[in-house]
Amino acid sequence: MLRTVSCHLSLDVRTPLEMFLAVAVADGAYDRTEQLVVRHEDGPLDVLEIKSAHGARLHRVLAPAGRVVVDYQASVAGLADVPPVEDIDLVEYLRPSRYADSDRLLAFARDQFRGLDGTALMDAVVTWVASHVTYLSGGSLPTDGASDTLLKRRGVCRDFAHLVVALLRACDVPARLVSVYAPRLKPMDFHAVAEAYVDGAWHLLDATRLAPRDAMLRIATGRDATDTAFLSHYRGHLTLRSMTVTAASSEVLSPDDGSGTRVLR
Repeated sequence: MLRTVSCHLSLDVRTPLEMFLAVAVADGAYDRTEQLVVRHEDGPLDVLEIKSAHGARLHRVLAPAGRVVVDYQASVAGLADVPPVEDIDLVEYLRPSRYADSDRLLAFARDQFRGLDGTALMDAVVTWVASHVTYLSGGSLPTDGASDTLLKRRGVCRDFAHLVVALLRACDVPARLVSVYAPRLKPMDFHAVAEAYVDGAWHLLDATRLAPRDAMLRIATGRDATDTAFLSHYRGHLTLRSMTVTAASSEVLSPDDGSGTRVLR
């Protein structure tokens, strides 16, 4: 399988700042050709790569005031390794987090999914979220967590993923958020999905059902959107003027229902 991805960001930096990009494909066993260029209106800016968990790579940029443009392109041939299972992950990804506030959903989750475990529980959570939450661009706030999504019953991909993660954690299943490039995603954008640890492996889940999972490419992995945001910045101010994301696969991809035992590779 050959997958080609790209992103273009145009930023207005109001005051000098430090920013971190999470737009590069994570390390894996596949063959990868890529280029990341960050340009200020006065010339190119230096980029420092920082290794993160689960193969993710952050890129740090010190940006002066003015227009800044980020361009990333990658071609990926083959598949990544099956994600390794780390003991600490099975603890960290059981705990409530900022946007996956599973401690607030304990009673609901244990009542709704009583008697289920393993793959049956995983699939039931995905099916419930897909059936009860409406995908609506602009239907949520950047500060909304899983409990907000449960009440509002609407949101975008990160809201779906946060709710899946929180419900699974509330049922004592380790779960985490993953940002991905997703060929055939509509509308095209960076995409957020969930991974759950069931039967000795991490399985890929997507309650939005907006893209086939077989061609998704990992970018970043963490507790929730706090760890996987494509752009974060500190000690300054900026405005995102525009963003374009593309993702394509050489293989014909069939849609799926977002549940079942799929591995992100």
